[in-house]
Amino acid sequence: SQINYDYLYIPDSVINENTNDITQLSDAQNYLYLINTDNYTSKQDFIQAVAATNFDVIIMDLFFNETAFSAEINQLKTKANGGKRLVISYMNIGSAEKYRYYWHNGWRVGHPSWLKKKYDGYDDEIWVKFWKKEWTDIIYGNANSYTKKVILAGFDGVYLDNVEAYYFLYFE
Repeated sequence: SQINYDYLYIPDSVINENTNDITQLSDAQNYLYLINTDNYTSKQDFIQAVAATNFDVIIMDLFFNETAFSAEINQLKTKANGGKRLVISYMNIGSAEKYRYYWHNGWRVGHPSWLKKKYDGYDDEIWVKFWKKEWTDIIYGNANSYTKKVILAGFDGVYLDNVEAYYFLYFE
């Protein structure tokens, strides 16, 4: 499987491009990792750019700026060449991100108590005590949870980031 591990850009070509219908990850011969939408002026601009590609799997953020994608995700489930593809949502489960809908003004390391430790190299993120109910309520189990928003938008799955949070909380 050929990787395009890029946060910002769609490359000019797709390695191992194909017209196959991709119904599970093991079918994929390539993927696009595009979790930053800063180079696009609108949700529709982003959707059109990604829809025009032939990547087997798209990994993208649930949000364009602060607005969640919704039914337009269905426009991405078919490659430009007609083959079916998977569309996966990025989700950070090991650190809280200050630019997300769930963030409250005044939060900082230690307040609330489950905001555990500064995330070196990422000023807008704080490692979380991922087992605490306040954090799990943000991630799943209710109508306003991150997971519910992903499901409602129509994504095929979720890419979990920072699952190694335990290491940074206990072993550093």
